[in-house]
Amino acid sequence: MKKQELIHLHGLLAEVCNHYEQIAECNVEHAKYTELGVRPTSIHKSKTDHKAAVFALADGITEEMESETETAVSAAAD
Repeated sequence: MKKQELIHLHGLLAEVCNHYEQIAECNVEHAKYTELGVRPTSIHKSKTDHKAAVFALADGITEEMESETETAVSAAAD
């Protein structure tokens, strides 16, 4: 993936995170993401930095979603 594509993905994931926080009325854990200091607008940062930020943000979102899901969803179709 090219750096520009990764930055675009980073921006989209940040928007998904903001939207999820609004509709779920929660706060996604951003500790790892914040420590990195890389934002989608940080175009001067390296491709590796943006990749780490994408993974940290995705981990925060999935951990929050997993904590909301208390009951297992049946794998069988209705």
